[in-house]
Amino acid sequence: ILEKMLAFASRSLRLRPSLANSLAMRPMTVLSKQSAEEYKKQNYTQRMSSKNMPVSPHVMIYAFPVVAWGSVAVRATGVMLWAGMSGIACLSAAGVDPVPVMQSVGDSSLAPAAKLCVAFPLTYHFLGGVRHAYWDATPEAVTNEQVERASYAVAGGAICATAVACVL
Repeated sequence: ILEKMLAFASRSLRLRPSLANSLAMRPMTVLSKQSAEEYKKQNYTQRMSSKNMPVSPHVMIYAFPVVAWGSVAVRATGVMLWAGMSGIACLSAAGVDPVPVMQSVGDSSLAPAAKLCVAFPLTYHFLGGVRHAYWDATPEAVTNEQVERASYAVAGGAICATAVACVL
């Protein structure tokens, strides 16, 4: 059956006969129970050193640039805003009026924390969107230095706006 499949594949794909034959002659690798157990006992570093292969560095040894953290934060704040709006939508779908619930939270001792939880994601995500709109409008102005400064500006602006919102 295998020979018929290889013949069909070589005709269909127009493989050279030598390539089709080499596919048919490849030995199958079979791990014995003992070698599989030994393989499980070795960690990645040991397996690579036994094969004289370099060990790949872990991704966490690299310093994440500020711009990457800013990009992750914009996405995370978007998820936070979505979660908050989904919670309000679920309250409404359950027949609960969210306005009195929000008013009671605003009148409680949780008001500053609640303001923080809404104001920071909203302002950071908004300012990140403004930054991207600017970059889309003026791609020639995008340089490594400008991108890094913009990341700090978005974070600083969001912190300042959040502080103002929490005081009000």
